[in-house]
Amino acid sequence: MAVTLNDIAKIAGVSHTTVSRALKGHPALAPKTIERIREIADELGYVPNTVARGLKTNRSRILGVIVRRIGDPYFTDVQRGIEDYLHAHNYRMILASSKKSPEREADIVRAMSEHRVDGVIICSSKVNPIYKEKLKKFGMPTVFINYQEQETDVLAVQHDNVQGGRELVSHLIELGHTKIAYLGHAYAGRINQDRLEGFHQAMALAGLPVNPNYLLECDRGSPEDGAKAIRPLLQMDTPPTALVCYNDMMAIGAIHGLRAGGWQIPKDCSITGFDNIPLASFVDPSLTTWHQPRYEMGTQAAMTMLEYLQCRDAGLPFKPQINVLAGELIHRQSTRPN
Repeated sequence: MAVTLNDIAKIAGVSHTTVSRALKGHPALAPKTIERIREIADELGYVPNTVARGLKTNRSRILGVIVRRIGDPYFTDVQRGIEDYLHAHNYRMILASSKKSPEREADIVRAMSEHRVDGVIICSSKVNPIYKEKLKKFGMPTVFINYQEQETDVLAVQHDNVQGGRELVSHLIELGHTKIAYLGHAYAGRINQDRLEGFHQAMALAGLPVNPNYLLECDRGSPEDGAKAIRPLLQMDTPPTALVCYNDMMAIGAIHGLRAGGWQIPKDCSITGFDNIPLASFVDPSLTTWHQPRYEMGTQAAMTMLEYLQCRDAGLPFKPQINVLAGELIHRQSTRPN
């Protein structure tokens, strides 16, 4: 026979309600009480009846999480932040990859609706309009991570890309660099625009001109594209002494490409990345970059979703909000004084 809440309550010497609250991690209970009741539940082999709970509360206690590519180093920490927060609040998640396919996105939304997820967290800067319309049609609460559209009536968590671009260039200027290039991502939309805006702000603040020949672009954000995109620098009579890259992967490619052209890094050119992916500290030279608080962004997104669901269940208003998190400069060996 299946173990019930009453069975746990008898052994713990508490009420049925206290057991229920303890298993949900209710903040009104003392941590020791929660821990003791959970230990008893584990010893008895208690398994929550999620189907019955869902029928009673109209909640599955499952969230859908959609990323463009599973395994992308950027999203690994974001996913971990989401999962850790949900686990601590007795929620689970279903992870899916859209692979930038509109048809796949539509199938994912339909499948998650059929599984009655309570909401969806989308880790993508761009969302297909048809995709968004289906989310609205299914009445699916949605929180976006790094959403870069102009809408303000959304629930979103994003990083201050302007600050990141500005601080990286300011760092190079403090090292004595005045001829600074920027390698951007042609299809990254507002994220690239914001990082480039930060670049321009720092140059203007220092009274330095921006050489249009120093503004380069890639079609993608891979190391291969980074290595190809910097080739014009090798042919310049007056090349830059520093290069700010849209992301770490492109910066790693740029280092490879410039070395292949006979340059020494950072002696001939200081290079910075953006994102602080794990690989950034292991390349040679280790990469100076901008750390995005990816884990914290995932945590904030999950917290925003659960707060919204609680307010909705209680009939309370929950205004759209865009939480902007700041990052920090990580100074390593790929930059040096000019």
